[in-house]
Amino acid sequence: MRPEMPADKEAVFEVNKRAFNRPDEALLVDALRQSPAFVPGLSLVAEAAGQVVGHILFTIIKIEQPGREPITSLALAPMAVLPEWQGQGLGTQLVQRGLEQARALGCRSVIVLGHEHYYPRFGFRPAQEWGISAPFAVPAAAFMALELVPGALAGVQGVVRYAPEFGL
Repeated sequence: MRPEMPADKEAVFEVNKRAFNRPDEALLVDALRQSPAFVPGLSLVAEAAGQVVGHILFTIIKIEQPGREPITSLALAPMAVLPEWQGQGLGTQLVQRGLEQARALGCRSVIVLGHEHYYPRFGFRPAQEWGISAPFAVPAAAFMALELVPGALAGVQGVVRYAPEFGL
C-alpha cells in the first residue's frame, strides 16, 4: 500500500473501471483529482508483482447543519480491487491503511455509502445514529459514518454535501 503517484493514473483508471464493470467510478476519480476536495495523501494504491491491483480514495466533504457552521469530513469513495484480486483481503487492507492515513492527517470522521455488512468491521455505523443523512434517497443501513476521533460527530445533525464532481 502506498500513496498514488502521477504515473499510476492509467492503472488506477483501469482498476476502477474493471472493479465496477463500467467507467463511471474511474471517470469520477479523474475528475476528483482536479478538485479542491482532493487530498493527495488519501488516494492510495495496492500493488502486487509491480502492478496496481487496488485503489481507495478519500475526498473532503461537508456536513451542512441548519443554522450552524458546516462540519468538514471525508467521503470514502470509491474503493476498488481488480476482480482477479478480490476476496484476498486487499480491500480490507486498503480501508485500514486509508483510515490510518486519514487519522495521521488530522481528519476527524469519514462517511461511506457502501455494503452494510462490509464497512461495520472497520467501525462504521449508520450515519442516521448521529442525525446525518445523504443528499439522495439511500437505504439507511448503507449510508454510514465513522468517528476517527471519539466524539467528532457528537451533536452533528445535517446533510452530507459531496464535491460537485460527484454530480449529486
